[in-house]
Amino acid sequence: METTLRGVGVSHGVAIGEVRHMGTAVLEPPAKQIAAEDAEREQGRARQAVDAVAADLMARGNLAGGEAQAVLEAQAMMAQDPELMADVDRRIAVGSTAERAVYDAFAAYRELLAGAGEYLAGRVADLDDVRNRIVARLLGVPMPGVPDSDQPYVLVARDLAPADTALLDPSLVLGFVTEEGGPTSHSAILARALGVPAVVALPGAGELAEGTVVAVDGSSGDVFVNPSEERKARLEAAAAERKAALAASSGPGATADGHQVPLLANVGGPADVPAALEAGAEGVGLFRTEFLFLDDSENAPSEDKQVEAYRQVLEAFPEGRVVVRVLDAGADKPLDFLTPADEPNPALGVRGLRTLLDHPEILRTQLTALARAAEGLPVHLEVMAPMVADRRDAKAFADACRAAGLRAKFGAMVEIPSAALRARSILQEVEFLSLGTNDLAQYTFAADRQVGAVSRLQDPWQPALLDLVALSAESARAEGKSCGVCGEAASDPLLACVLTGLGVTSLSMGAASLPYVRATLAKYTLAQCERAAAAARAADSAEEARAAAQAVLSGE
Repeated sequence: METTLRGVGVSHGVAIGEVRHMGTAVLEPPAKQIAAEDAEREQGRARQAVDAVAADLMARGNLAGGEAQAVLEAQAMMAQDPELMADVDRRIAVGSTAERAVYDAFAAYRELLAGAGEYLAGRVADLDDVRNRIVARLLGVPMPGVPDSDQPYVLVARDLAPADTALLDPSLVLGFVTEEGGPTSHSAILARALGVPAVVALPGAGELAEGTVVAVDGSSGDVFVNPSEERKARLEAAAAERKAALAASSGPGATADGHQVPLLANVGGPADVPAALEAGAEGVGLFRTEFLFLDDSENAPSEDKQVEAYRQVLEAFPEGRVVVRVLDAGADKPLDFLTPADEPNPALGVRGLRTLLDHPEILRTQLTALARAAEGLPVHLEVMAPMVADRRDAKAFADACRAAGLRAKFGAMVEIPSAALRARSILQEVEFLSLGTNDLAQYTFAADRQVGAVSRLQDPWQPALLDLVALSAESARAEGKSCGVCGEAASDPLLACVLTGLGVTSLSMGAASLPYVRATLAKYTLAQCERAAAAARAADSAEEARAAAQAVLSGE
């Protein structure tokens, strides 16, 4: 009998296939004692295993490229964390085996992360994966991970580590379902980059029996267990219709009546540019420069190294618009040379622009590098600051840009509710706004974006979040300036229509989402988008907002 489960759809498309579960996590090693004379040998075993796992993660990152590479490189650095390794050595010195010492040291670090205001909960899943890989190597057992299969399947897991998600083979993995995670978790972001249908935060996913046929709708978040033939046919027909619409869609983003909505790409560096160009991106709406800094968490990249990376991206979009976000360090992206180690709640502490204003030399070098990179190019460069709270922040950033001789538009990201509430004040200092809906939702609802248990509050369809988007867009219009969205909300085709109706002037997203958004926008007029936006804002929940907008646009 067909049953329906509801999770959070995070990557568009339909997948129908048999369930295959992730490889079992490593069992807890026995707590046996070793002789004192064996300690040095065990410490050597531990270091070899750690280095091997870090090298494997780096290799996987090189193969995957793009955003996945940055995530995996960060995970490799986590594996080799000096404090963690010192703890492993201490535990071995008092009698633990290498595998038990690794297991216990990671458990202690896990507790620290979980207690850090829970903002770092997303890194706990990454930490568990690193631990499992090291312990598996020490025990000589198969590495936990994606199952071997000759036939295509739907992958089901408690959560997916970046190392597994990054190298999924879309010809075999039709889609995936996880019990944990949220719409902005690593697995969700990487699923969209791969173009694999995915549903996260699905209660009971782990209880689905191996071999059960499921149909996964990555748009609605529905997972149909033992779907009927009629259900399969309907889903496949809808998927075919969507695919045909994508193939017919090309050119600049616009509504059916010609209202222009530039569709831009989110990129992490030069490796992401080819996919953006292939998808028809009209420019870059979010260039995440922190990935350049993650190569070495103890030292900032040189000015010359930054110039080289920035210029490669700028050269790819002649006459196009490239919006660069200056370094967004802190919280879940700590850098040893910048991030305070003792903050009780890093998400509410010194991160983003606050970090840069505390380290003006880092900001000055980056802005100077951007100025050099843009020399002689016809590109329309725009530079924005993350985590702007008020006009004072905006002025400090604009002053720094001018002092560096940067010829570009200066902007502010709206990620803190105060910035949306006082957007007109902030726009006295800068020339544009860009809404980071992931963090804006997190701070509006006090809901950690990495915690699946509060995923309903991270939903970008929440009417309160739409109110803040509308307020920002209205402020920008009143000042004759632009207001774009570069958060994950822009990648939802239906929500893209609502955002357009709210007055947003551009949308930026992962390259894989661009064709879906372009095709959907082209189906509706601006007036229809405005009516859908009004209906969504009048609702009292995210589910009601989506349904209301859908009803307006479908003519129901």
